[in-house]
Amino acid sequence: MIDALHAEWTKLRTVASSAWILLTLAALTVAAGSLAADVVKCPASCSADPTKISLTGVILGQAAAAGLAVMIMAGEYSTGLVRTTLTATPRRGVVLAAKAAVLSACIGAAGLAGVLGSVLAGRLLLPGNGYTAAHGFAAVSLLHGPTLRAAAGSVLYLVLIGLLSLGLGAALRSATVTAAAALGLLYVLSFIGDIGLNAAWQRRIERWTPMDAGLAVQATTHLARQPIAPWPGLGVCALWAAAALAGGWLVLRLRDA
Repeated sequence: MIDALHAEWTKLRTVASSAWILLTLAALTVAAGSLAADVVKCPASCSADPTKISLTGVILGQAAAAGLAVMIMAGEYSTGLVRTTLTATPRRGVVLAAKAAVLSACIGAAGLAGVLGSVLAGRLLLPGNGYTAAHGFAAVSLLHGPTLRAAAGSVLYLVLIGLLSLGLGAALRSATVTAAAALGLLYVLSFIGDIGLNAAWQRRIERWTPMDAGLAVQATTHLARQPIAPWPGLGVCALWAAAALAGGWLVLRLRDA
């Protein structure tokens, strides 16, 4: 396993696009979160959750997390490198586990940077837009338990999206098809839930789709109104990731490269 981890880390760090994707993940997360914190104002939107506003950028950052996973798994099928990988490490479960571990560490680091930057941006920008003690809001701070949970959960969410996409890549093998499937699961299902469905079906989608359920971990106010509680929502996302990895492992084991 150590050799497999070293091999996957070497492959990842020697591809220039990997660093750019991770930088994009952090940058998108901070930029979109900062924009949201700068635009949303109270009292016009005093019902909004300040922490969730600050972490809005995770919705964009997850696309970069998925893209990195597609590159390191499905991308190897596109280039034929997967044959070399499996020749060097014939135990295919070890290969997938090593990729998952390296991917998780890299996305976790980039996600942590992006989330911390977003929380700082929210702390600095939201008070100027009316989110002050006068309207019943404390400054966004990691010393606040729910905000710390939302921030840590957002990093875990980004890691889970990477693992979900990794599993899809192992199962589908095509970078294009995998990217379409991952983005469809994340964005299209959520979009469908927002249009043209009755309230019951919309609530089901918000409870059981990976993005809507997973991002419930960001909520810090009005928790009783949420379709699903924060940690159970992240658990749903984890189940999606586990199912994708299990399917990817099965295909990897049963089909030739």
